[in-house]
Amino acid sequence: MNLKKDNIIKHIKKIRKEIGHADSEINIQKLIFNEKNKELWIITPDRPDKSVVIGKGGWVVGRLKEETNLNNIHVESYSDFLLKEYRMNLSLESIKSFIKENSLNNPTNKSKNNSTDNSTNNPPENLFIKPMQNLKFLLEEKIENIFSFNIENYFVELANESKKINGNNENNNNDNNNEKNGNNDNNQYKAIVALSGGVDSGFSLILAKKLGFNPLAITIDPGTIILPRQFKDNIEKLCSDIHVDHKYISIDYSEVIKNSLNGRYHPCGRCSSMTEATIFDYAVDNDISIVIFGDMLSTGSQCITKHVITTKNNKNNTNNKNYENNPKEIYRLNLPATISIGKQEIKNTVSKYNLEEIKGFGCPLLYETHKKYPYLRKFSIQRILRETRSGALEPGEALDLIWSFYRL
Repeated sequence: MNLKKDNIIKHIKKIRKEIGHADSEINIQKLIFNEKNKELWIITPDRPDKSVVIGKGGWVVGRLKEETNLNNIHVESYSDFLLKEYRMNLSLESIKSFIKENSLNNPTNKSKNNSTDNSTNNPPENLFIKPMQNLKFLLEEKIENIFSFNIENYFVELANESKKINGNNENNNNDNNNEKNGNNDNNQYKAIVALSGGVDSGFSLILAKKLGFNPLAITIDPGTIILPRQFKDNIEKLCSDIHVDHKYISIDYSEVIKNSLNGRYHPCGRCSSMTEATIFDYAVDNDISIVIFGDMLSTGSQCITKHVITTKNNKNNTNNKNYENNPKEIYRLNLPATISIGKQEIKNTVSKYNLEEIKGFGCPLLYETHKKYPYLRKFSIQRILRETRSGALEPGEALDLIWSFYRL
């Protein structure tokens, strides 16, 4: 079949008529065809136009795929991507500014060829320039191919490109050998990844590894009421599969647990703050300047933020150093938010590692809090709605999460 816009519109009209759908105007802004994979993207101006092309229950686009003998057809609305593109451009400017600032502070980083030089004479900041450049390259590629970009294919193509340049090496693979995004400079950690066992932080660890951060994964362990065994199983399996070092840090959350179960407050905000503080303390003590989180909301210019540490943040930490005379700088990098990735693509990336699927939020403390004090559910719902508004969650995914609160 001739994959031209007019022909596709006629074909969609024909299918809609045959299956008894109303005769609607078909608006298609552009078509993108990947001949190698026999994959077609249909870009419509807005969501209502997308619905017309998909049809009820996906019936129209399903028939179109069968009758055109294509492997996949994706229908996207241009309006959905306008905001994502804008946010990614803001993220790109933030990443460029970060690289420039740290390259100026470390003259050896000024050229790409020098960015993997991690000799002991260079300051620690020298370590993360190359991975941050790799993140910049990924963002540029995604912005350039915003409708058809696939993160897994991106790294496969990089690996193939590297093999052509460097020759076929039996040790090359997606996770152990990141080729252009090399991950083997002196085995020094260039970042910490806060790993909770959920898909967002799991995705962040996978991406950090592929970008060349040689990350250290850290999990805060307050006990099974917040970190149940299935989360630990996922954490340990993922770290083993992608060959990342991992560390648990035990911490006393008894006050948060008690007050949440007594209905005084929703646990997530305080839990998140204590987790960040503890990991920042560890980063300062171990001269690691970047801490990566799986946050999907801190998009655009807030994707990477600087935190100046003058004293220990966490009262649970007995090593009460004072940094007032020599403040330490820690950068928080929110990887999923940086590249404006959606929840479904995150799940698709993590699914290849066969981790146990955890329904809903997965935290037993949150479950008990919701069950005992229904009025506290609104704070969880607010979070879901913010992620939906940002485009990180599709409305259907958000509805499933909200509905799960009412099946307790």
